[in-house]
Amino acid sequence: MTKIVLESLRLTNFKGFEQFLFETGGGNVSGFGTNATGKTTIVDAFTWLLFGKDSAGRSDFEIKPLNSRGQVAQHGLDHEVEGVLLVDGQRRTFRKVFAEKWTKQRGSATAEFTGHKTDHFLDGVPVTAGEYKASVAALIPEELFRLLTLPDYFNGLKMEARRKILLDVCGDMADEDVVSSNEEIAKLIIGLNGRSIDDQKKVIASERQRVNKELEKIPIRIDEARRSIPDVSELDETLLDDDLYTLRGRIEAREAEASRIRGGGEVATKRKQIAELEAGMLDIKSRLQSVGMDAAAKQREVVNRLHAECDQIRRTIDDKQQRRRNNERTIDARRQEANRLRAEWTQVDAEQMVEHHADNCPTCGQMLPEEQIQAAHEKAEAEYRRQKSERLQRINDAGRAAVAEIQQLASDNAKLTTEIESAGEQLANLQVQVSDAETTLNELRAGITDPLGNPEYVEKSSEVDMLRTEIYQLEQSTDTALAKIREDVCKLREEIATIEQDKARIAQARTVQQRIIELEAQERHLADEYERLEEQLFLIEEFIRTKVAMLEQRINGKFQLARFRLFETQINGGLKEVCDTMYGGVPYDGGLNNAARINVGLDIINTLSAHYGVEAPIWIDNAESVVQLVDTRAQVIRLVVSEADRKLRIETTMQEAI
Repeated sequence: MTKIVLESLRLTNFKGFEQFLFETGGGNVSGFGTNATGKTTIVDAFTWLLFGKDSAGRSDFEIKPLNSRGQVAQHGLDHEVEGVLLVDGQRRTFRKVFAEKWTKQRGSATAEFTGHKTDHFLDGVPVTAGEYKASVAALIPEELFRLLTLPDYFNGLKMEARRKILLDVCGDMADEDVVSSNEEIAKLIIGLNGRSIDDQKKVIASERQRVNKELEKIPIRIDEARRSIPDVSELDETLLDDDLYTLRGRIEAREAEASRIRGGGEVATKRKQIAELEAGMLDIKSRLQSVGMDAAAKQREVVNRLHAECDQIRRTIDDKQQRRRNNERTIDARRQEANRLRAEWTQVDAEQMVEHHADNCPTCGQMLPEEQIQAAHEKAEAEYRRQKSERLQRINDAGRAAVAEIQQLASDNAKLTTEIESAGEQLANLQVQVSDAETTLNELRAGITDPLGNPEYVEKSSEVDMLRTEIYQLEQSTDTALAKIREDVCKLREEIATIEQDKARIAQARTVQQRIIELEAQERHLADEYERLEEQLFLIEEFIRTKVAMLEQRINGKFQLARFRLFETQINGGLKEVCDTMYGGVPYDGGLNNAARINVGLDIINTLSAHYGVEAPIWIDNAESVVQLVDTRAQVIRLVVSEADRKLRIETTMQEAI
C-alpha cells in the first residue's frame, strides 16, 4: 500500500494569494473561511502543482492574481507553488514556477511580452517538464489521483466509466456460473451455437427486426391484393361457360349453313329471320336468369362480409393469447424474485453483529476507560441494528412490489381468458352464420331459371325449326346469304370475346384470393417465429438480469455505505444498463443530501484505495454539512464555509493520518 500525505503547500502570487503557507503537520487538517477566502484556490494549487490543471480538470484557468476589473494585477511576477509530500514516510518536494517572458528586440529600449514559461523542480533539482510529468505519473496517475482525492469525482464520471471501474475492482462473472445458478436459462447455452451472449443477443435482435419488418409489410400486401381483386360479384362462371358453349354452337351452325349455301342448298332470306329469333331467345334467356344472378351476387357479398368478421375475431384471439403467455412468463420470473427475496430476508434477519473495535487507545496503547468502551459498543450496535433494519426494509419493499405485480398480471390474465372465451363463442356463432349463408348462396345458384320452361322461348325455338324446314323453299342470292352469315358470326365472336374477358377477371380474382391465403399463412408463420425469438430474447435478458444481480451482490459487498444498481427494467420488460449509486435506497443524483453524498464518496474512495493500493490526501469541500465523516485511513483535508472567518484559517487535528 503506497501512502501519500501532504505535509505543506506554499503559494506565491497564485490566484488570490500573494504569500500563503498551508501546513498539515502530516495529519488531517481543516480550512475555515467565508466565501472567496481561497479554500478552492488551495485545491487548485495542489492539482496544478502535480498535473497542470485546476481542481475541475481545466488546464486553461487563470493563475495570475487579478484586479477588480478582471485584469492581471501586476506583470513580471513569478507564480509559484511548492508542495512537500510524504510518500511512505519519505519526504518529496515538488515545485513549479510560472513566469512571463519579456524580451527586448534589437533597437528597442523596452522589453515586450513574448509568452510564458514554466520551470519544474524535483527535490530542489531543476528538471524538464517531461521528467517532472513522468515522476508525478510514477507516483500516482492523474485519473487515479482524482478518484482517490475527490469524493464526488467517481459519481461524476460517465456510466460506462463507473461500470468499468467497479468491474475492475470486483471482477466479472463467468457465464457458466450464471447459468448454473438458474435452471431456466440453462437451455440458453444450447442455442448459442458457439456465440457469446452479447453476439447472440445481436443476432436475435437483428432477426427479430427482420421478422417484425416482414410482419408489418404483410397486412399492407394483403390490403393491396384485396383492392386489386376485380369486381366479379355479378358474374357466374358456370353461366358464362354455358353461354360460350351456346355461342360456339351457333357459330358452328352458321358456318355449316354457309357451307350449304355455297353448295346451293340453302335460302339466305330465312337466315335473317332465324338470327332474329335466336337473338330474341337469347334476350329471353338473359332476362329470366338476371334476377337469380342478382340475388346470388348479393348473397355472395353477405358470405364475404361474414368471412371478414371471422378473420378479425381470430386475429383478436391470437393477440390476447400472446399477451396472456407474456404475462405468464413475467409471473414466473416475479415469483422466483419473491422467493429469492424471502430467502435473502431470512438470511439477513439471522445475521449477528461482529465487533471490531479496539479496547486500547490507538495513540498511546493504554486501555480505554470502561465507559468509553461501553459507549463505543452501544454506538456500533445501534448502527448495526439501523443498517440491518434498512436492509430488511428494502428487501421487504422489493418483495411486496414483486407480489403486487404478480397479482396484477394474474388479474389481467383472468380478464384476458374471459375475453378470449367470449370471442371464441362469437366466432362459433359467426361460423354457423357463414355455413348458412353459403348454403343459401348454393341454393340461389341452383335455382337460376331454365329458359326451356318458358313458353315464349319454346315458341321461338319452334319457329326456328320451322324456318329451317322452309328455308329450302326460298331463294336468295348466295353472296347476300353468305355476307349475312359472316356478319352474324362476327357478332357472335365479339360476344365470345366479351365472355372470355369476364372469365379472365374471374380467374384473376381467384389467383389474388389464393395469394391472400398464402400471405395469411406466411403471417402466421412469421408470428410463430417472432414468438420464438421473443422467448430467446427473454432468456438472454433473464441471463443478464441474473448476472447483474450476482454482480451487484458481489460489488455491494465491497462497500460499507454505497450500493450500486447496474441495470434498470424498462416499461416493455427489457433491460437497460445503468450504474446508479444508491444510499439507503436513495439515488446519489436523486435527492441524496450533501452529507450523505460526501460519506458515500469517502466509502467509495476507501474501497478504491484498498484495490489500487494507494492512499492520497482527500479534499472535502463544503465539509460543514457533514457531522460525522466515514472513517478513512487516508489524510483528510476539510474545507469548511465559516462566515466568522473573513480570512482563511487552518486548523490541524491532534491525530495524524494513519
